[in-house]
Amino acid sequence: MKLILRADVENLGSLGDVVDVKPGYGRNFLLPQGLAMVASQANLKVFEQERKKLQAHMDALRAEAQDMQARLEALDVVITMHVGDNDKLYGSVTTTIIGDAIAALGVDVDRRRILMDAPIRTLGEHPVRVRLHPSVIALVPVKVVSDHQSFEEEPAPEAPAEEAEAAE
Repeated sequence: MKLILRADVENLGSLGDVVDVKPGYGRNFLLPQGLAMVASQANLKVFEQERKKLQAHMDALRAEAQDMQARLEALDVVITMHVGDNDKLYGSVTTTIIGDAIAALGVDVDRRRILMDAPIRTLGEHPVRVRLHPSVIALVPVKVVSDHQSFEEEPAPEAPAEEAEAAE
């Protein structure tokens, strides 16, 4: 079945490509989702008229994804986990936990967009990929710390208070 793609489809093609797919994939997924239209002479003419509007929409989505990428990469995601002897985690850090930690920082990301080869099972900093758009993937630094470990940032706010007392 020959189709004209109306949007970028992962592992298939980009906007405007004429692709040949299995009939079931075309009928049951691409056509109902509005991602493609049947490739006929009439539809080719209609698509050429719609192309600029669709391209502008795709560019807007890409720009929005790039803004989100900048916000995500600027975050300091810290996940506190319970650890046992030898700093071994009880359990592991999954996409759900990472998604909740990112949401707690004020950025809403669907956990299905978080890409991990395997759950995180060690302490330390781990780069986690988040697919925001087919062409935009953010690398979010996720720091896994022990629940027994004290944060280095906590004593810092007390230092100015001590200086203020010393000045008086």
